[in-house]
Amino acid sequence: MDSFVETQDKLPIGQIPAPQILGIGGSPRKGGNSDILLQHILHNIGETKQLRDYQFQSCSGCEKCRKDKICTGLQDGMSLLYPKIIEAKGLVLVSPTHNYNITALMKAFIDRLYCFYNFDNKNRPGPWSSQLENQGRKAIIVAVCEQENKQDMGFTLDAMRLPLEALGYDIVEELPVFGVFARGKVKERKRILAKASDLGKFLEQAVS
Repeated sequence: MDSFVETQDKLPIGQIPAPQILGIGGSPRKGGNSDILLQHILHNIGETKQLRDYQFQSCSGCEKCRKDKICTGLQDGMSLLYPKIIEAKGLVLVSPTHNYNITALMKAFIDRLYCFYNFDNKNRPGPWSSQLENQGRKAIIVAVCEQENKQDMGFTLDAMRLPLEALGYDIVEELPVFGVFARGKVKERKRILAKASDLGKFLEQAVS
């Protein structure tokens, strides 16, 4: 199999992506509430990837992507995810709340999307754009919190929404889930599970 660096020129960056949906789970806990919600959203309509199954680093700030337009400074599990991101018009991010924010896995993943930005290298700070913008990309974000109120969820939704919007995604729906912590507890929340399933169908229609 060719390495990602060898095949990156074959990736359709800048072209209209296919109406596929990619789900990204940011929980380090297998079989937990975040996994269950992602399964309900992506049921029969997309592909799910769990970040805990990939070995990858956080962004090193090497800035090679300014020239190469993809991450070439680090060769790790993200190299397997970049083609999936580029090819899918729909994206679902699900993260539990860890200390008022997304998990370290989700933060590292989002930081590694930095390679999709275009910068004016002559002036810093200067104008920038995204290689993924103006392609009709849609996204749904989901946050799961043990506590009962939005304040305790902290920045979890913002930490997913703002970077995706900057990259050119239209956030078509957000789902905050409160009051669940024990593994699989969300299975008792039938209305939440039904909402998750409806969101998946809505996203499928939005990207078609």
